[in-house]
Amino acid sequence: MAHHTPPPPRICPACDGFASASITLGGRDHRGHLHTITAHCPACQGTGTVTARRSPEGARA
Repeated sequence: MAHHTPPPPRICPACDGFASASITLGGRDHRGHLHTITAHCPACQGTGTVTARRSPEGARA
């Protein structure tokens, strides 16, 4: 019996798969570490992938 493999996840078109970025705020703490924040892609919520949209059954484009 053949096993079907699921399709690979689609890469988010908004961030091209680079879903999170560390941004330097400038300055350093008393130990010399940079102050950074992490920003996530608003389209995929930081996952880097999006689910495929399914068209309604019977609809034609």
